[in-house]
Amino acid sequence: MVVPVFRASVASFHPLFDSLCTRLSTNSSLPKNSRLLPFASSELNPVQSRPELSFCVGTHFIPHPNKVERGGEDAFFVSCYNGGVIAVADGVSGWAEQNVDPSLFSRELMANASYFVEDVEVNYDPQILIQKAHAATSSVGSATVIVAMLERNGILKVASVGDCGLRIIRKGQITFSSSPQEHYFDCPYQLSSEAVGQTYLDAMVTTVELIEGDTIVMGSDGLFDNVFDHEIVSMTTRFIDVSEALANLARSHSTDSNFDSPYTMEARAKGFDVPMWKKILGMKLKGGKLDDITVIVSQVVNSHAVSIS
Repeated sequence: MVVPVFRASVASFHPLFDSLCTRLSTNSSLPKNSRLLPFASSELNPVQSRPELSFCVGTHFIPHPNKVERGGEDAFFVSCYNGGVIAVADGVSGWAEQNVDPSLFSRELMANASYFVEDVEVNYDPQILIQKAHAATSSVGSATVIVAMLERNGILKVASVGDCGLRIIRKGQITFSSSPQEHYFDCPYQLSSEAVGQTYLDAMVTTVELIEGDTIVMGSDGLFDNVFDHEIVSMTTRFIDVSEALANLARSHSTDSNFDSPYTMEARAKGFDVPMWKKILGMKLKGGKLDDITVIVSQVVNSHAVSIS
């Protein structure tokens, strides 16, 4: 099922509308205050919470050039529950070699996370939300995942498995960066349909206190493999639609064979490089990494200061 995404203007803010934009392999219904947006567009909408802080959220997704027809393998959702919830899952493409659509697992995982976000047992704990969403996912496959939940008092709780990432920017400086988890280079931790694999217990869990004006940038590795942190900070000050600008920059870098990307810099650090004869000629491994690119940018705002129209 595909339902159009509501696109808000930048000039005025609107509460999250009850909508869904995905193709799901799940029979679970979604709560009215949740949104699942694996295909979607750029937007700027507030995720409200009263009486204190809330998120103003922009999202943008660009699929891998070879996966456009299938809609890519990333999935994400935004919920207005409590102070706001944002989450990203990145389907592991290696499953395609076994004739499995890698997008099914990530999409169902996010649909289930959206469904359970208000569950009493979750109790606004992103690690438990990952546990329940994973347990309810029946699709074959695996995915990396990150979930961030903002409490009304400004406390942000983050849980992640793998290499989806998050940055917190305050007054032009990155004050927090999530750390990727991987078994070895280019093989991240992942939730899986298989009995052997990571679980919610392997998640990295962090609590951060936010203040009004903070910016949270969340994304799949398609963003962070192609865009440096200093570029992320620069984009947050130069553009109104930061999520779209970051996604477009990541896509531009990913197709640039001469760009010395975060991905190739890490590869060289792990011992991957061009053959010796090329090194002798002064050459080195360069280039971006083609991938699905998901970007969620959340601005922390005073709930009472947001005007609704």
